[in-house]
Order: sequence, then C-alpha cells, then structure tokens
Amino acid sequence: MATPVLLAWSGGKDCAWTLHALRQRDDVEVVALLSTITLDYDRSSMQGVRREVLHAQAAAAGLPLLEAGIPAACDNAIYESSMAHALSQASARWPALRTAAFGDLFLEDIRAWRKARCAQIGWEVLTPLFGSDTAELARTMLRGGLRAHVCCVDTQQLESGFSGREFDSPLLDALPASVDPCGENGEFHTCVSAGPMFAAPIALERGQCVLRDQRFAYTDFSLGR
Repeated sequence: MATPVLLAWSGGKDCAWTLHALRQRDDVEVVALLSTITLDYDRSSMQGVRREVLHAQAAAAGLPLLEAGIPAACDNAIYESSMAHALSQASARWPALRTAAFGDLFLEDIRAWRKARCAQIGWEVLTPLFGSDTAELARTMLRGGLRAHVCCVDTQQLESGFSGREFDSPLLDALPASVDPCGENGEFHTCVSAGPMFAAPIALERGQCVLRDQRFAYTDFSLGR
C-alpha cells in the first residue's frame, strides 16, 4: 500500500517537478498540496504567486490545495505554529498521512531543520530531488515539458531584468556563474504554467514588476481572462 504524502507547494518549478518525480514511484501517493500563504498579499510566501494561480495549479494537478496562512512580518515561531496547525488538519482529513515532501535540492541545513520540526509533531520528510546536479536538473525539467516564468528575483544576487523571463535554455545560458541554475540559493523563484504534472497548461498573463523591500523584484502573473 502506497504511503500518503502531503507536498509543500509554492507554485514554482522545484515543487512541481517533485510532484512529477513522486508520481513515478509505486511506494508513495501524493494526496494533497500545501501552500504557505502570506495573508497580507494573498500570495505564496517568498515566490509571490497569487492564491488563485496556486489553486489553478492544484486543479491542473488533480489535487486539493491546503493553506497555511502567515502574516508578512512572520518569525519562525509563527511560521512553525501555522505549519503545525495545517499538518494537524491534514492528518485529520487523511488519518494515515504523516509524511511531508519538499522540493529541496542541496541546502542540508534547511532540510535538517524541516526534518527536526516535522519529527516534533510525528511527521517524516521526503526530499526526492535532494542531491541533484541542479544544472542537469534544470535542463531535465525543460526536456520534460515543464514551462515556467521567473516571478521573483533577489536583486542582490541577480539583475532585476531576469524577473518575468521564461525559464528556458536561453535564460539558463544567460545566468551568471555565481547563480545556481535552479535558484536554490534564493537567487530567483518561478511560477509554473505547464508540465507533465498537469493535465493541461494554465493560461497566465504577465503583469507589472514591482520592487519590494528595496531588494526583491516581483513580476505578477495572473490567470488569463
């Protein structure tokens, strides 16, 4: 019997490809997605993906989307409390559910922190992409049919003009050597619109790019009307 899994869902390429990877396995079954929502903006935390887009992605993946709401000014204690509450609600809905999956690639400290916090409430953690060569992984995603756009750039690590661009081979070729091809160090984040994890592509419209905190260049993507 396959182990039920709750997948952390930001709306970006890494979590989307994690869903694809998990669906290739017989020993696990992703039963739902979980997004951390910054309530002040009604968007996914860090990535800034609109809530309506997150729900459209979940529908395209054929999965329910659960939410953990946090304020814009959020410390670790608030974040951990919100996540614990969301996981408790998930396990109440799926009694056998005690495994959370994340799209972590190589940051061992973050993975260790997730494992420690989840273990405190009786949950296990899966990170099926961890240890991947991110340069090869990025190309594998593209060959596999994933389509995404850069929705956020940390302008202290990457020029703001990359925000809004399609995540494709020309973009990968243009990235400075100091920037990870998957943006694993927080250099950039993406919003996925198509791929093998979706039943059909999602039509997105590109909006304005705004600078927040004098550092992060966010490009807005909304559902096509």
